[in-house]
Amino acid sequence: MGASQNLGSSPPQSGGEVARAKPETERGTPYQPSRRSPEKIARARELRHGDNQAEATLWNELKAKRLGGYKFVRQMPIGPYFADFACRSQKLIVELDGRQHAESSYDRRRDEFMRGEGFSVLRFWSFDVLKNTRSVCETILAALEGRLAENVVAADLRFVLAARKTGDSAL
Repeated sequence: MGASQNLGSSPPQSGGEVARAKPETERGTPYQPSRRSPEKIARARELRHGDNQAEATLWNELKAKRLGGYKFVRQMPIGPYFADFACRSQKLIVELDGRQHAESSYDRRRDEFMRGEGFSVLRFWSFDVLKNTRSVCETILAALEGRLAENVVAADLRFVLAARKTGDSAL
């Protein structure tokens, strides 16, 4: 065999190295800074590392697209607030509340802000996540699939449907 023959399955030599994939920043794509401020990123990390057992339990069910193949993120900043869990593709926020949130006017303002940003908000009691995880997940899945199509206020959950483009009235 001659020295110029190509052996095996190597790509043919074309007078230079085979092009290797480069990170986007080296491919000529301009660097784009994060849309979020360093302060919001730090705060979201701090919130994710808190020791809230209900959030940890629910995150275990939502992470890695485990619930119906929907992707969730934790502690997503939305305006001045942080959503406990958010499914961006379906514009759904899931909030877990302890006793301090009972009839909270702050939470109602927060829900209205998120609703105005196009997100539906689903609130559960932390206790219910710990004791009835399956039911909570089934309710989240119903909201994701559009089976919850109106506002719901009950003792164990609150669902605020996203504002419609035509001027939907608030709850």
